[in-house]
Parts: sequence; C-alpha cells; structure tokens
Amino acid sequence: MGGAVSAGEDNDELIDNLKEAQYIRTELVEQAFRAVDRADYYLEEFKDNAYKDLAWKHGNIHLSAPCIYSEVMEALDLQPGLSFLNLGSGTGYLSSMVGLILGPFGINHGVELHSDVIEYAKQKLDFFIRTSDSFDKFEFCEPSFVTGNCLEISPDCSQYDRVYCGAGVQKEHEDYMKNLLKVGGILVMPLEEKLTKITRTGPSAWETKKILAVSFAPLIQPNHADSGKTKLVHLPPVMVRSLQDLARIAIRSTIKKLLHQEMAGRNGNGLRNPPRFKRRRVRRRRMETIVFLDKEVFASRISNPSDDNNCEELEEEGREEVEKAIPELKPEPPVNLLREKILSLPLPDPLKYYLLYYREK
Repeated sequence: MGGAVSAGEDNDELIDNLKEAQYIRTELVEQAFRAVDRADYYLEEFKDNAYKDLAWKHGNIHLSAPCIYSEVMEALDLQPGLSFLNLGSGTGYLSSMVGLILGPFGINHGVELHSDVIEYAKQKLDFFIRTSDSFDKFEFCEPSFVTGNCLEISPDCSQYDRVYCGAGVQKEHEDYMKNLLKVGGILVMPLEEKLTKITRTGPSAWETKKILAVSFAPLIQPNHADSGKTKLVHLPPVMVRSLQDLARIAIRSTIKKLLHQEMAGRNGNGLRNPPRFKRRRVRRRRMETIVFLDKEVFASRISNPSDDNNCEELEEEGREEVEKAIPELKPEPPVNLLREKILSLPLPDPLKYYLLYYREK
C-alpha cells in the first residue's frame, strides 16, 4: 500500500514530500529518514521505484511504503538510550533509522522469519556503516537480527521500551504483543486493518490509539507439524560495552563538539561566506480565469498590472541581462569533517581506522 504522497526524484525529495503531507512531523524522524537512503535497500534492478510512496516486495524481501514507516517512527516516540524490538525486521531499513536515534547506549533487536532476508539485511547494514557519510553524523545503535517466528519468542526474554510489528496481528495475539512491553513502553502494530499505537501505562493498564487504515499481510502462524515442538526464539543478550568501545564513542563525541564549536566560531565572526547562487526569478504571467455557469463555460483573461507598464518590463529585462553575466556558483561537495579530523590526528593508522569504524569513505 502507499501512494499517499508524490514520487520524489531522490531521497531528499521523498522526505520533503512526506513532510509536506505531515507524515514526518518531528526533526529527529526527519534527520533519520534523510540519513538512510531508501534506494540502498532495493535490489539494483528495482531502484527506479525507490522514491515512490509504495510498498515493494520481491520474493521474501519486503519494504513498506514510506508513509507507513514515517507514521510508525512518529508514533514510537523514539529517544536515545531506549530498547527497541522490530518484529518482522525485513531488510533492516527501519531498524537502521531507529538506531540513529537510539544512540550508542540503546538496544536495537530484530526478529525475521526468513534466513535469506536476515543475510540481505546484514549486507545492507554493513554497506551503510562502511560507505554512508550520514553514519558519522550520528552515534549509531547497531541492529542485531535473529531468525525465527516472532510468535515464538522465549518467555524469559527481557521486555522492551518500544516494539513494532511489521505484519498484520490477529486479535488473539494482541495480549502476546502487549506483554513484550515495559511499563511506559509503546507498541505499534497493524491490528484489525488499523495501524495501532498501544501505550502500557501500568502493569495491566493500556491506552490505545488508531493511527490510520492499513493493509498488511498477516503474521505467519508457527508450524509444529514436523516435530510437534515449539522452536523458541532467543533474542540477543544485552551486552555491556567494552572499555575500548566506550573510549571510541567518547573520542568521536569530543571531536564532534570541537568541530561544532569551530564552525560556530567561524560563522559568528563572519569568516565564512555562504556560496552565492543565482536567484531564481519569478516571471509575471497573465492569468486565465475560467468561469463555469450552468452548462456554459466562459473564459476571460485578467491582465497583470505590469502588462501596461512598459518601463517596468524593460527595467526587469535589463536586470535579467545583468544577472546572466554573473556566473552561477555551484556548491562544493560536502566534506566529512569528522573523518578528515581523525585522519589528521597524530595516531597510528590502526587506531585511526578503529575510530572510523573501518569505513571505506
């Protein structure tokens, strides 16, 4: 499903359209959507459709429409340090965007039924970390994916602050999904053809809000025909970060703050001039007015006041000629300042590469 917004030419235009249609409403969600290019999660031969507001499916690989993901992200009310469980994690597109908001001290787990999709998601995650300049603008909570049926999660698993299910949930499984939440947590799932937000306000108290009508394929029921036994899904353990990893996070964070202060100082002292762009001109046009009266149509032309002012027209044309003589300045390609700063540090190369997460770009 989808098609709620116009197709974009690239990822930024898609996000602009989602903002204009009020599917993206908060700055954190907008930043995450802009940082992860949707086309990177498509197979090469299908990338022409990446910026359309439509779902995509090929074999077991599936992506929901952008308008659905944006509503889900907004409803989850994500914050740094929270724990997140993605049921039916698919390509990892949503999990990667969530990880940008959760930050280095969050928890980001996904359960996916199909092992081939898990491998696909891991490849896409590795590509994002190695090659995307957006990665260095955030402190990332890397997703961990496990294979299994999300209706068979081990009962001794920890509860989560935020849970999303990417398949239609039958009414009989509603309580099962609710029990995955901590008190104060938020669950978003398609329930009875409605994208539904459920907030756990107490041990046995809930608030439910219907967000919008949706159409999702239903959850696949567990199949115990072979052995008759339940194959429990064990979620990844919550690992304490190593001292080395904590040091990397702290160093990168410190460098980012210094770069921000340097940039703020330059801009504040007027040392950095913004690039000049050719001003986009708005031409005066005559307006056509069409009046419908019963079954007859009358067309009339309303002249713009400037049409009768030849002097003003000549003056405008003269200014256009002057502007044509000014060369158009193109913006310089963006520079990854964090990367450049780390590479300039007087450190051994292996340590620099560790600070850069061994990224290629």
